[in-house]
Amino acid sequence: MGARIDQDDEQLKLGGGYDHNYVLTKSASDLSFAARVHEPTSGRMMEVWSTEPGLQLFSGNSLQGKVPRDVGKGGAVYTFRSGLCLEPQHFPDSPNKPSFPSTVLNPGERYNGKTIYRFAVGK
Repeated sequence: MGARIDQDDEQLKLGGGYDHNYVLTKSASDLSFAARVHEPTSGRMMEVWSTEPGLQLFSGNSLQGKVPRDVGKGGAVYTFRSGLCLEPQHFPDSPNKPSFPSTVLNPGERYNGKTIYRFAVGK
């Protein structure tokens, strides 16, 4: 990801990095594997499993190190591209795209989704 983030690509330039929604190949409501991130130096690994149809990848393009806006856990201040988000969700603009999975929730209905983040360390 880091090796390609500054490539001459229109979508990367428009978002200042990654801010993309990926369609997950899966059964409609089954909990399924969505993504794995591995950091080779430390051996840290994170997997994402979800019932959601899409996964938003965001590379911290709008982080600026501004206090209090960009302050996180333990007082850490996050600067440009110092974070990574993998956010299971429905597709952007779903209400306006009949071919996308519906995001309509009528009065009295319940929505149940599930996301699991699994963490491990090992090289």
